[in-house]
Amino acid sequence: MDLGLKDRVYVVTGATRGLGNATARQLVADGAKVVVTGRDEKTVAEAAADLGPNAAGVAADNADPAAAGRLIAAARERFGGFDGVLISVGGPPPGFVADNTDEQWQAAFETVFLGAVRLARAAAAELGEGGVIAFVLSGSVYEPIAGLTISNGLRPGLAGFAKSLADEVGPRGIRVVGVLPGRIATDRMRQLDGLSPDPEATRAANEAGIPLRRYGTPEEFGRAAAFLLSPAASYVTGVMVPVDGGARSGF
Repeated sequence: MDLGLKDRVYVVTGATRGLGNATARQLVADGAKVVVTGRDEKTVAEAAADLGPNAAGVAADNADPAAAGRLIAAARERFGGFDGVLISVGGPPPGFVADNTDEQWQAAFETVFLGAVRLARAAAAELGEGGVIAFVLSGSVYEPIAGLTISNGLRPGLAGFAKSLADEVGPRGIRVVGVLPGRIATDRMRQLDGLSPDPEATRAANEAGIPLRRYGTPEEFGRAAAFLLSPAASYVTGVMVPVDGGARSGF
């Protein structure tokens, strides 16, 4: 199936590794052009070079109020357009309620929540009909995850923001979606499993609770996200789409 991605231009944040990188890779493979971002200039340049001539790298911190405007301007300057954005940021620090400090909450709010809101608002102001704004969130939107208290606090709020934004920009032909990764085999998931005394046993126990009985791959997530960003998903908006192997108990 042709997703209609050829020569469309996207900004993908958090794209130097993990889920953002997997999505950027799939977009480029299907003919799109991407501006990839991350906080470290060297890793951003390496990621862009690895993706080839249809990718450009811009070092940016989502917590920087000026980042959104710079990224959209870079897309227009480098590739002559701007059709959508995937807002992906690293997960906030793990911890239970008593563990996380005010400073950790504040830093996560600035990057994970407010940075995403700023970028989405800027994108909404710049996009035309057929544009799309996608958020990489988490299964914690629906069900809190033990040991990820900050994520449990911030991700559902972003989902609510995304739904409100979808309602507001829908009449202009702009779509807004959330993509909810479950247990995907990324560095972040290995870090979380590694917090237990026996990471291999923890992974096995987690896999036993997934109907497909395995962790997903970044490539599987990237394909799902690329579809949702594409014109092929032109009537999909205002929804949260789990990519979790069936792990969510609800419908």
